[in-house]
Amino acid sequence: MREQAARERSSVRQAFRAVASSSNQGKLTGVEMQGLAGEAVAGELFQHYGFTSSPLAGAEYICIPVGGNSKHAVVVASEDGRYRLTLKDGEVALYTDEGDRVHLKRGRVIEVETDTLIVKANKKVSFQTPLLETSGTVTVEQGLAVKGNIVTSGSIGASGNILAQGSISPNSSDTISM
Repeated sequence: MREQAARERSSVRQAFRAVASSSNQGKLTGVEMQGLAGEAVAGELFQHYGFTSSPLAGAEYICIPVGGNSKHAVVVASEDGRYRLTLKDGEVALYTDEGDRVHLKRGRVIEVETDTLIVKANKKVSFQTPLLETSGTVTVEQGLAVKGNIVTSGSIGASGNILAQGSISPNSSDTISM
């Protein structure tokens, strides 16, 4: 009986590791891969709801052959150590091979690193913080409404009119010229 069970199990392919060759995006992500035994295998890349990725050739997979048959392989995990970030215990990160990353660090710090960051919001973006800093220039294309004071240690320049509903007065004996 044990020998018969062993023979039957030997004909069923167990979960295996593979190396990515290519992928194609659609409703399901199809992947071409090479098993560690050298065989070419096609399958589907299963991913968690709300997350999607397209691993590069050379990434590693953990595959489960559905029904023990490699002809229907499902990738349940993917990894690419060539680009993995080094994290401290408890940290989380999203990253790409180009160096983009969202890093949730210890101490409740979130670091985003990229060349260009675009935020699209149809109604509003709200920063609920006591201080907002930038190390560069801020460009406003349509208008700037300030409900508090404007404090500057530099100059204020205008290529158009400066309008005031109240008075404009110098903070010292200097004069304001227009």
